[in-house]
Amino acid sequence: MAIDKEKKSVLARFIIVYIVLMFVFFNLANLNFFERLLDIKGGYSKAIVILLSKILKIFGISSSYYRLDDGTVINLPTISLNVKFGCNGLEAVIMYVFAVVSFPAAWLNKLKAIAAGFVVIQILNIIRLLALVFVSIHYKGLFFYFHTYFSQSVMIVVSLAMFVIYVRRYAAEEKSA
Repeated sequence: MAIDKEKKSVLARFIIVYIVLMFVFFNLANLNFFERLLDIKGGYSKAIVILLSKILKIFGISSSYYRLDDGTVINLPTISLNVKFGCNGLEAVIMYVFAVVSFPAAWLNKLKAIAAGFVVIQILNIIRLLALVFVSIHYKGLFFYFHTYFSQSVMIVVSLAMFVIYVRRYAAEEKSA
């Protein structure tokens, strides 16, 4: 099945805009002044850790936390976990948001999709963090593999799946309009 010239142009524009947005953001996010200005990495991670700590308390797991320059540490009975930028779900959200922004659709649809995607990705990230806590307590020897290979991949797949759902919904909506 051949892709017509207009679709190739739209696809090329999507890919270029997405790559540029990701490149610019991740390079800016690593600059100290940008990080201090918005406290993206620190404040966001701390909020996630506070929420995680409150959920763990419901399950009878005691925890405490403290802030570091590169994340927020949550102390558990058997392990301490440093929740950094890649662990707080924000990276998956950013990948999703930039894909949505890059995709040609009405801005109102983009804003609705970004809000919904943010909520879904963060809920799944909290579940992922709870699973990491469970593995760290009950299967400490598997923690490295679960964290490095499985749970990080899950977040990338979740953000990709959310984007596919968005494209299917709004691409179909654009055709019918």
